Formats: sequence, C-alpha cells, structure tokens
Amino acid sequence: MKPIIALTADALIDHSPVINQHDADMAPSAIKEAIIKAGGVPIILPFPADTREADALAQEVVSLFDGLVLPGGPDVDPTFFGEEPVAAIGRTAYQKDAFEIALIKAVRAAGKPVFAICRGIQIYNVALGGTLYQDLPSQDPDYRIRHAQAAPGNFPTHHIHIAAGSQTERLLGERSYVNSRHHQAVRDAAPGLTVTATADDGVIEGLESIDDDSFIGVQWHPENMWTVQTEQFAFFEDIVRRARRFKENHYESK
Repeated sequence: MKPIIALTADALIDHSPVINQHDADMAPSAIKEAIIKAGGVPIILPFPADTREADALAQEVVSLFDGLVLPGGPDVDPTFFGEEPVAAIGRTAYQKDAFEIALIKAVRAAGKPVFAICRGIQIYNVALGGTLYQDLPSQDPDYRIRHAQAAPGNFPTHHIHIAAGSQTERLLGERSYVNSRHHQAVRDAAPGLTVTATADDGVIEGLESIDDDSFIGVQWHPENMWTVQTEQFAFFEDIVRRARRFKENHYESK
C-alpha cells in the first residue's frame, strides 16, 4: 500500500457576523498534488481551537500516517521561543503553533520522517528549542536580499548555497535558484539540527537532522516550482520514499 503523508492545516477565518459559519480548515493544493504524483496518499490534519486539546490530539493522530509535511502559513508566535511580538510581526495563529509543536514531538518520538516548508522549518526549529527572527528587515543586521519577493510566488528570485554532503545537496545540488516569500527566518538552529542551505546574505534557508535523515526543511516553496523547475519535485519524492521505508520497516514487516 502507498504511504500516507499528512499535511497540517491552516484555517480560513470567516469574518461575517455569524461566528464560525464559514470557517474552514485547508492545506495547499500544490503540496497535495505533488504528494499524489510522488506516489503518496495525502491527508490533512486540522488543529483544535482549544490549545488544551493539542497534546492529546497529536498523540491520537500520529498513528494515522507514515510521513509528515509541514507547509507554509502565518508567522510563528514568538512566545513559543521566549519573546514578545515585535511591531513588524505579521498574523500569528497560536492554536496552530501549539498543535504543530505537539505533533512534531509526537512524530519525533515515533521516528517518522518530516519535510518542512517555509513556516514549517521555523515551527520545527522552535519545537526543538531553536529561535527565529520575528522580522528579518528590522532584526537581522546582515539582511540585504529581498526575501519577501514582489514577483509572483512561483518565480525564483534569489540563489542559495547548499552544504556539501547534506541530504538537500543530494536532492538539489550545491546551488539553486529559489522563490522567497517570508520575513521570519531561523536565527539559532535547535540542538540536533544543522544548517544545510543559506542565502548569499547569510539567512538560513535549510535545516536537517544531524544524526539521521528524519528531517529535511527548506525556507522556500518547492510546491510552487516543481511543475516548471522539475528538480524541486525531488523533495516530494524524498518524503514519500522516507515514509514508505518507515512503513515497510515498522508495519509491513511485522
């Protein structure tokens, strides 16, 4: 059977007078389509409105899938890494953060593979004890590349350098031209993670787990590029491959 790949959901909030009438949980269609094409079965995991239920829900759902994709989305709430919000921070979603952090910990305990995109690399880093720049232009003294691009989101706009010997280099090569839609970024990598890609101004563009291949994260959006820049599709083939290996080793061999 095909491996099941979970995507965490964002929330479409309805602001009409009737509260919650048209609220909806959602995930990027481009990631769903990439997973299907790569041979996986996508499912979407919504987050609970009550953060007190985040841990229990994460423990319940972790058995439903073989691999996890953490998509982009709103800014990460800085209180999760010990800071108050700066003036330039964007929209945050505290409930989403709480659930994804709980889910990341459950997935790590289960040994399941993860691929993280944009916000996903940031929340994974925070879940493991790392920190973020809440706003690159106002906080990073070396910031000089426009990381929140004005071009359409599927267009590449700046280059990245990829660390030799990393999983990301295996998939993409030593240098790549990527899109860029963020103003937050990893500041300090969490214990257990290593930096695998950087922009020319030093902004961290990739992280991986040090001791195994359980985690690969990128700051750009390969889901918006893979139909044209086909090398970006390798990330989705990779998470499906890692999930299939997990499935075979832990379920189908028993």
